[in-house]
Amino acid sequence: MTATAATTTETRSPDVAPASVGTGAHLTFGRVVRSEAIKLVSLRSTWWSIGVAAALSVGISLLMAAASADFGPGFPPVMAIVAPMQFTMLVAGILGAIAVTGEYSTGMIRSSLTAVPQRGAVLAAKALVMGLFLAGSSAAIFGLAVVATSGLLSPQIDWSDAASSTVPIAYGVLSMTAFALLGVSFGFIIRNGAGAIAATVGLLFVAPIVVSLFTMFGPAWEWVTDLGQYLPVTASQTLTSVGSEDTGPALIALLAWVGAGLLGAWAVLRTRDA
Repeated sequence: MTATAATTTETRSPDVAPASVGTGAHLTFGRVVRSEAIKLVSLRSTWWSIGVAAALSVGISLLMAAASADFGPGFPPVMAIVAPMQFTMLVAGILGAIAVTGEYSTGMIRSSLTAVPQRGAVLAAKALVMGLFLAGSSAAIFGLAVVATSGLLSPQIDWSDAASSTVPIAYGVLSMTAFALLGVSFGFIIRNGAGAIAATVGLLFVAPIVVSLFTMFGPAWEWVTDLGQYLPVTASQTLTSVGSEDTGPALIALLAWVGAGLLGAWAVLRTRDA
């Protein structure tokens, strides 16, 4: 019995020893952010999406700049830089959606939530990384469009007047970031690629078209068109328009959409199984 007990102790001791050795590693929000950043930039779909957005934005800007002399004196030249956002907004929203639903389709989300039990931290880290990535990418794309159109715009952008130059571009960067975060929200809420993309496209592209149809139905339906002014895309158009006087309500509306979407995503994430 004594020999058997000694043998058992010797056999188990190697298994116990490593568990007692501390590595000093511990989970922090910074490491969660780093993990989400690695996942985002390592996906080919991320760079394809940014490439498509850049091609659309710069290409449309060049076409508008080439025709700017024919638009008349009331055309603000900075619109050639921010107007293509009406097309690239879908790329931003879809990128945000697939960055989340891709993890659900592969099952990686289970590993993420196992490694980070605080589900709110996963959502916050993913939203932070996506927001910073889209903000930086959008700023770079707008800067590229400015350089590409500098010799074609007539008149040129007056950079000494912030209200007609840097402010609309800054709001354009904010809008692209907001669209991507809306996609992230739908990704967590719906958890299906096709469904999240459909919801994102519906809110950003279809809803403004539907609202505009109510202008044909007379004064009784004006409340619908009035509410339509607070849709994300409509708010973005107000913010990026030179000389707009309703930027305050538009900014609040855009940020409210993002906040409501992320709160909804957090509520779903913390109550549903992965």
